[in-house]
Amino acid sequence: MAIRVVTDSTCDLPLTVIEKYDITVAPLYINIGQRGYLDGLDITRAEFYANLPNYKDQPTTAAPPPEKFRMLYDGLWQQGANEIISIHVTQALSAVIDSARLAAQEFKSIPVTVFDSRQLSLGTGFLVETAARLAQAGRSMSEILIALEDQLARSYVFAALDTLKYLRRSGRLNGVVAGLGSLLQLKPIMKMHAGQPDAERVRTFRRAIQRVIELLREKGALERAAIVHTHAPERVAELRRLAGQLLPSGEILSMDITPVIGAHIGPGAVGFAVVTAKK
Repeated sequence: MAIRVVTDSTCDLPLTVIEKYDITVAPLYINIGQRGYLDGLDITRAEFYANLPNYKDQPTTAAPPPEKFRMLYDGLWQQGANEIISIHVTQALSAVIDSARLAAQEFKSIPVTVFDSRQLSLGTGFLVETAARLAQAGRSMSEILIALEDQLARSYVFAALDTLKYLRRSGRLNGVVAGLGSLLQLKPIMKMHAGQPDAERVRTFRRAIQRVIELLREKGALERAAIVHTHAPERVAELRRLAGQLLPSGEILSMDITPVIGAHIGPGAVGFAVVTAKK
């Protein structure tokens, strides 16, 4: 395969997809107290979310340095890649894309195209899967980029959060959080589309779930859909039941959101990553 795909651990793709398309995943860093972990390697998602409410200090996260990306790119070149596309979490939420771009500029062996997914979680993951599928089918870089631009315009992630507490502690999305007001008991609904984070607020989690279903209905026919959550299996089951016929046929993934994002939104969040159907 001439074109190889690199992404980061925020993409939330299941291991079966990563292995099927031979996708290279760069783990981000999670720092808890004085100890650092590699996302997806050194700490399980279940363990992280079970302990998150009890951590004395807010966990922090960090992007891999450019050198890590250069090593990954070099390894793929050594394996026979002619080109690389490196697809990452939106620049609006992370410095990962900056690190990958620096590495790509310094890496001269083969061309590396760095693509800002302008999404998070499986909003990014679905783009990565599309790129890897097309690369495996022998499509050119220009064809892959056209397909990605089309898909990202139809990609949405929205989820009901249990609390504002973690967003306030983390300092991420300060502008969005400021617009939600100061009452921690409000239930925020976070939304991401085309690199633009947004939020709504409601007064109860029951209403938040209803609003998530309304947002799903507003999207109309769907090409892809998955449930994303921060270790909330009971709420996932409820969302499946309420979504009913709004979801496309076939398997609907349910994925724990990476702790890299979960550290900022807290446990108990649940929502959807969707790609709307072409019109």
